[in-house]
Amino acid sequence: HLGLTPQAVNAFGGYRVQGKDEKGARELLDAAVALEKAGAAMLLPECVPRAVSAEITAAVNIPVTGIGAAPECDGQVLVMHDMLGISPGKPARFVRDFMADTGDMRAAFKAYDAAVKDGSFPADEHCF
Repeated sequence: HLGLTPQAVNAFGGYRVQGKDEKGARELLDAAVALEKAGAAMLLPECVPRAVSAEITAAVNIPVTGIGAAPECDGQVLVMHDMLGISPGKPARFVRDFMADTGDMRAAFKAYDAAVKDGSFPADEHCF
């Protein structure tokens, strides 16, 4: 888990995009390479700028699954409650409510799957 790690959100001063400046981006890229060398089986950048996430994906040979990262990642994850629009409070920028588009849970899951596979999710409005 790179970037925003929910277990350490308070140490980051809240839910904030990580790796926005050159130093932060370099630290994330270096961490990704080091984690791969240490034997990590996959990486999950969260709330990381699109360009940095794409660079991480290109720099390693293990799967990179983004959440609030980039469509250039090898895969995507979106918390079910967010995908269905049932999370309390204002949704994060990277969230898309697939239930609002479809009207039922089964269709929402199918729409999410299709959007990830065809590259339409995440779109520019979901990236940092």
